[in-house]
Amino acid sequence: MTFREINSRMVEATVVPGQRLFSQRGAMLAYRGDVSFTPNIQGGQGGVMSMIGRRVANEATPLMSVEGQGTVLFGHGGHHVQVIGLDGDTLYVEADRLLAFEGTLQQGTMFMGSQGGVMGMVRGQVTGQGLFTTTLKGRGAVAVMAHGGVIEVPITPRRPIHVDPQAYVAHHGDVRNKLSTALGWREMVGRGSGEAFQLELSGSGAVYVQASEEKL
Repeated sequence: MTFREINSRMVEATVVPGQRLFSQRGAMLAYRGDVSFTPNIQGGQGGVMSMIGRRVANEATPLMSVEGQGTVLFGHGGHHVQVIGLDGDTLYVEADRLLAFEGTLQQGTMFMGSQGGVMGMVRGQVTGQGLFTTTLKGRGAVAVMAHGGVIEVPITPRRPIHVDPQAYVAHHGDVRNKLSTALGWREMVGRGSGEAFQLELSGSGAVYVQASEEKL
């Protein structure tokens, strides 16, 4: 794997010739070797349409293309960093949480309404993802940011997982998700997000949950 966790807030990435990494602008802390950092204007492997999609989606987090030979230390804002490995499936995560990812992954944008219609759009607002979210598909590694520690919770058939929407970080696999209300609308006044709404994920995959309801 390209990324090695140094501590809970920093990862070290190995950069080799012919292979590209992408990182959030301002995420580089230090590096060794002959490594270059250039603004990415093509939206990762997703190309120009991916970039346009992210801008329409308000997901225009600036990325840097990292190439050369050496090692790079990444971190940002003192946030907890979690490394996620993908083996051909798709990771769903908001762009602001992306610290760095391998160039072998194809980046895209998904309209939240395509997963649950109106409730999908409501879910995007509650979780902080907005009307769109970022997707990364293929084989490779991703470093994402969160508040507090992160735990990976497996999702297995016939055993759905219920998550506080504001503690949700990302998910991958063949997963269906829907937002449900745990209380009546009148009872929801003054309630915290986890008491009012629950994000139900079912199928086969994993969801990543942070140890805080604070958003980035």
